[in-house]
Amino acid sequence: MDRPIIGVLTDFGDEGFFVASLKGVIAQINPEARIIDITHRVPSFNVLSGSFILFAAYRYFPQKTIFLAVVDPGVGSSRKILCVETATYFFIGPDNGVLSMALEEETVTQIREVTENTYFLPHPTRTFEARDKMTPVAAWLSKGVPCEKFGPKIVSYNKLDVRRPEGEGDNLLGTILHIDKFGNLITNIPAEMLTQKREGSDGQLLRLRLERGSGCESPELRGLDIVFHKTYGEALEGEALCLTGSLGLLEIAIREGSASEWLKASVGDGIILTTKD
Repeated sequence: MDRPIIGVLTDFGDEGFFVASLKGVIAQINPEARIIDITHRVPSFNVLSGSFILFAAYRYFPQKTIFLAVVDPGVGSSRKILCVETATYFFIGPDNGVLSMALEEETVTQIREVTENTYFLPHPTRTFEARDKMTPVAAWLSKGVPCEKFGPKIVSYNKLDVRRPEGEGDNLLGTILHIDKFGNLITNIPAEMLTQKREGSDGQLLRLRLERGSGCESPELRGLDIVFHKTYGEALEGEALCLTGSLGLLEIAIREGSASEWLKASVGDGIILTTKD
């Protein structure tokens, strides 16, 4: 690639010096690199949201793109920094699950723990390892330095502890992975799971329940009846609906409203969809 691409995702926000510092480091090491901002508005410390956004976006980038993903509440701790090469891309980030949803879709060819300080900024700090360690590695990688140079090979990485989608009688169980700016709830339930139950036809009535604080001893349940529609436009204004989103996952929405606000939903909440007669 003549001008290597580095896709950057963080929870740093658009204010202050944080994102600009990352871009400055890349420009110093490899001024030919193209930087594409995926987003810097991942909700603070929300590793699951960051992992989902990376998963949703990465596949639309050219092959050999380098992804730098930093949502890192454990910065400066004993958690590892990873450099991962797959059959099509490279990924750099903390070993806390932020890379895991994308990596589960990829054929991983090698995983390296980033330890070689030759490729760090001089005098790296414990509080801004994204600038001092991860970003320089991404920039050197864009200049052709192979993953093998950044540290020892390891065989595994941390994955997010998220309930997998499953069918249980008339129920579909899953997890809210992301809440978009419109308040739509994006779940990890593949739409074909509803189709396999011979449901999911337009106008099908479903019962939705949210399991707040999934895994707690006494989770709070909130529920409502919703209608499956193929598009937002088929629903009435203010109507709650379920539909197949652009990633092939079931989404919960309110036409021209916010399902998140109505249900007081959060990323990581459990979701139960029940088919109704």
